[in-house]
Amino acid sequence: MKWTKKDLIGLENLTSDEILLILDTAQSFISVLNRDIKKVPTLRGITIANLFFEPSTRTKASFELAEKRLSADTLSITVSASSVVKGETLLDTVKNLKSLLCDIVVIRHSYAGAPVLLAEALENMGIVNAGDGMHEHPTQALLDMLTMKHIFGEIKGLNVLIVGDIKHSRVARSNIWGLSKFKCNVGVCAPSSLLPREIDRLAKSFTSLDEAISSAKWDVVMALRIQKERQEDGLFPSLREYHRVYGINVNRLKQLPKKTIIMHPGPVNRGVELSPEVADSSRAVILNQVTNGVAVRMAVLYLISSVLRKG
Repeated sequence: MKWTKKDLIGLENLTSDEILLILDTAQSFISVLNRDIKKVPTLRGITIANLFFEPSTRTKASFELAEKRLSADTLSITVSASSVVKGETLLDTVKNLKSLLCDIVVIRHSYAGAPVLLAEALENMGIVNAGDGMHEHPTQALLDMLTMKHIFGEIKGLNVLIVGDIKHSRVARSNIWGLSKFKCNVGVCAPSSLLPREIDRLAKSFTSLDEAISSAKWDVVMALRIQKERQEDGLFPSLREYHRVYGINVNRLKQLPKKTIIMHPGPVNRGVELSPEVADSSRAVILNQVTNGVAVRMAVLYLISSVLRKG
């Protein structure tokens, strides 16, 4: 099939074929990343702006590397030093970037819906969602799925348990929507205070990690970052207590099938979501996820630019 979208907003509205097209395209770029010269002229003449309103290490660096590997012209806007602090609206900021002949904007924003607003308002400009509020983080889920595909050969029918702050996690939502396209058995586990009300419509939920572990032969256990900034909201007693009840430690790892891999979107709070022994074990594929992120983002930018060039 051919890619037809000028934007990537989320996985909820993508088909399984569209997801596979991105993953297959990413796979072709992995060979580029393994070369001595890790660069191709594919996006020469395309200009991409990175607009991050929230802190980021992996996602921002990964997009910047993907753009450079594809030979695009790039600029990264430091929001704290931009006209946003003078009162300029998001839409006006991006309209100015369009006037500077930027072709694609990669945006991370605390407002759920910011990428949609831009995509609908700006024709002939690509918008890539690098995380919006508590909505979606599509490229993170795509790199997670690529990592699963590498290890298990396919995604269809995998048993995936997601543990942590489901309520506030855009990573969880994107993974659930993406994996559901492939008829995966997805479970989520968290304290009741960190489970959204509607979650039972999307995945089987657990409030006991030990019960969740014993409920299925999980292929993947994905731990999510506990957002320490929310601890003052009283959603769980303490980080130490959270690790005791919901942390993946060596004893819990032993209860999982030997084939089970441990994933984490990062950054990892060691001794909270994962014990150091688990995070550093051969079962953890966290660094594989980071590596695959560059290939996935190369694929997304390549596919979107192919639509813009035709338009």
